[in-house]
This record gives sequence, C-alpha cells and structure tokens, in this order.
Amino acid sequence: MVVGQIEDPLDFVVVGAGPGGYATALRAAQLGRKVTLIDRDGADGIGGVCLRVGCIPSKALIEAAELAQRTRDAANMGIDATLNAIDMPRIQKWKGEIVSGLTDGVRMLLKQADVEIAAGDFHFTGAKAGVIATKDGQPRFVRFEDLVLATGSRPVTLADLPVNDKTICDSTGALALDHVPKTMAVIGGGYIGLEIGTAFTKLGAAVTIVEAESRVLPTMDAHLTRPVARRLKALGVEVKLGTRALAHSRGKLAISNGKNETKIPAEVVVIAIGRRPNTDNLGLDLTNLRSDETGLLTVADDRRVARHIAAIGDITPGRALAHKATAEAQVAAEALCGRNTAFVAGSVPAVVFSDPEIATVGLSEAEAKAEGMEPLAARFPLAASGRGRTINASEGFVEIISDKADERVLGVHIVGPHASELIAEGAVAVEMGASLEDVALTIHPHPTLSEQIAEAAHIALGHPIHISTPKNRKRSKS
Repeated sequence: MVVGQIEDPLDFVVVGAGPGGYATALRAAQLGRKVTLIDRDGADGIGGVCLRVGCIPSKALIEAAELAQRTRDAANMGIDATLNAIDMPRIQKWKGEIVSGLTDGVRMLLKQADVEIAAGDFHFTGAKAGVIATKDGQPRFVRFEDLVLATGSRPVTLADLPVNDKTICDSTGALALDHVPKTMAVIGGGYIGLEIGTAFTKLGAAVTIVEAESRVLPTMDAHLTRPVARRLKALGVEVKLGTRALAHSRGKLAISNGKNETKIPAEVVVIAIGRRPNTDNLGLDLTNLRSDETGLLTVADDRRVARHIAAIGDITPGRALAHKATAEAQVAAEALCGRNTAFVAGSVPAVVFSDPEIATVGLSEAEAKAEGMEPLAARFPLAASGRGRTINASEGFVEIISDKADERVLGVHIVGPHASELIAEGAVAVEMGASLEDVALTIHPHPTLSEQIAEAAHIALGHPIHISTPKNRKRSKS
C-alpha cells in the first residue's frame, strides 16, 4: 500500500452485478454479512449482461418475432390475419420496459437487504485487498474479509470486422437495432447466432448464417440439431457451412469456404462467435490466483479459488448459463460463511431458444457410454402428440437416456415448442435419481406437451401407448 492510501475495511465483497453476483449478495446478506456489490456501472449495472442486454432482451425479441411468424402462418388454421408492419422502435420500447421493471425489482431487493452498491472497476492490490477505480478518477482502496468474483464474460470480436453498432454488431448491438435490416449476415451458428438470426428472419430480414464448422450448433449432438436445420431452411434462412467471414464493405460481406471467395448481401453483420471470460483485468498477478489460457478460473466444489475468495458463473468451467451462476451463487456465499456445501453440475439444464427449441439436461447416450454405462435411448416423436398437432407443431421429440442396469434416468433431451419449460421435469428426474417407472407412472395431464416425457418413459420400458412397439426392444420386468 502506498503511504497515504487508506483502505476501507469491507466484510463481504461481490464483484459483478449479474444474476450470479446479485444472487450471491442477497444470499450473503441473508446469512448476516454486510455486503458490498461492485459493478462498473454501479446501480445501472444491476442485472448484468443477462438481464440488461442478453437473456431477457433476446427472449423478448424472439417472442415478438414468433408472434409475427404465427400471424403469417395463421391461414392454415382458418384465420386470415394481416401483418401490417414491424415497428422496431415500439418493440424496443416494450423490451426496454420489461428490462427496467425487472432491474428495478432487483435493486429493491438489494436495498431491502442493505447491500451497498459501489460503482467502478475492481482490481486486486493484494491477496485480501483491492481498489475500485471510479469514473470520477477517485480510487477507493478496500480490504475485504471474503470476496466472490462474478465478472461474467464479453463477446469475442474479429479484428477484420470491428464492431461499430451500426453495420457491424455484436449480440448486444443486434438486440438494440431500431430497424429490421433488409439483409443480415450472422457470423456464428451457435446458440446466440441462431437465436438472433431466426428472430430477425421472422421479423422480415433476409438472413444468412455463416458457420465455420460442418453444421449449426456444432457443440450439441447432431440428432438434436437436425430439426432446427430443417426449420431454418423452411424459413428461408441461408446457411453457409465450412465458411469464414473475411471483410465487410458497402453492404456486402466477403466470405470464403477455403476454395472460393464470394460476397453476400449484408446490410448488417452480427458477430456471434462466442464469449470470453472477464478475468484479464482483475490484477490476478497480484494474488495467488491464476486463470488458464482461456481466462477461466479453476474452482473447488464449493466454488472457492482461495480460502477467502470464490468465483462463479462465466469465469469458471462449464457452460456459461445464468441459472448455473445463480446456483453457484448460493454455494459460494454459504461456503464463505462457513457452511459445508458443494455445487453439483450433473443436472444443469441448457436451452437453445431456436425454432424449434432445444433443451437438454444430464447425460447424452455417448456420454453415458463414455462413463462405462450401458445406456438405453428412448424417443417419443412430437408428431404423435395430440397437443403438438393442435399448436401446428410436429417437428421434434423427447428423448430419455436411462441406464439398462437399474433403469435410472440419466438424461432428458427435448426438441420442440416450449422445450425450455418442459426440461425442468427432466432436471428433477435426473437430480432425484428417478427411475423410468417413476416417470411413466406419474400421471401427466392430457392433452399437453408434457405427456411426451411419460410417453418416452413407457417406450423405454417396452410398453408404449401412442406409437408402435419398437422392434428388438427388450421389455422390462415391469
């Protein structure tokens, strides 16, 4: 410490005010700690990327786009509806009101919990000390008893395609567009790229997705992504696989498949090639903490990286999901408050809000085999669902992965409408170690999409109800 710098003693510090950060602050306050929540934007940063410029805004845009598409598709239900216009400024106003309402709610919870909110960038100055660099140039030096890092992540950029939020955007800029471009190129066929590209297609843009790998959603099992690929084609989305973006000029994006270079129309280019952990400017070199080459911090089961420091969310291994960060928040807060706790990642669901949606939890068939099990995969098609037909949906399925040895549910994978809502039942089944009989004998309401889960369990047990008995399926003793 430099002579003259007086350190402000703090009890429990949380760095980052996203879902993981504010949840940590609230839990620590419940446990009797005096909490200081630090965020670059102070109170304006409450909610982080997810609530302010990510999860919530994107789902609002997806919902508006889906309503527009359903209006176009209503004729086959006997409803002649006319879509007069897409008013993006009004959509943005509606979306902004949603975000404001939710962030105001979180600020109120923090105020009620007596959490101090500090504005500025936090940097370590020692193992249990740091500085909050404020915008007014007046640094605040602090010493803490315990600290949780929840600094999240930021979009990966491309040097040859610098973001300007007008013609070249990252996901944040794309969600803030005040118009629907005539043509759009989305670089990246992962979940963010597909969600944005599909939404703007339904709003009226001609969209091209440029993906370097051989298929969209390359990190997911191929059979889960095939219905999405078919739907993209049906919507008129052009997908360029095995292709890289080169440069953008005068409304054209230059691309290359390794053999030929071409140009495609792109009034707006959206870069959605992944996210990078925000650990590079924390001053980790002034502590005993170190990140790996990707920027991630290795954490113990209780999310600690040191005796008095924990890390959660996008800066730790595993999928970068808001609900994972929220679950880790409780573990980190309790661990630093002296409780014996651990985070178990086996039943963390993941959702892609594509069309159709994809939701998955637990093990895939390949993962179960890799762990030495003999898995059974049972799949019930959405086309056989009465409720699916009534909502004009037949593309998708529910798949249950179970262990042949004890018929325990190992994983649930859903492709179809409202998969994001249905997957929670699968998460409970995996978390509780439910058997196929537990799921099959649980009475599901009719007609609903949730019935597919019970139907898949019946298939696995060898006595399906609404599809023919699969050949060569070994019947269970039940």
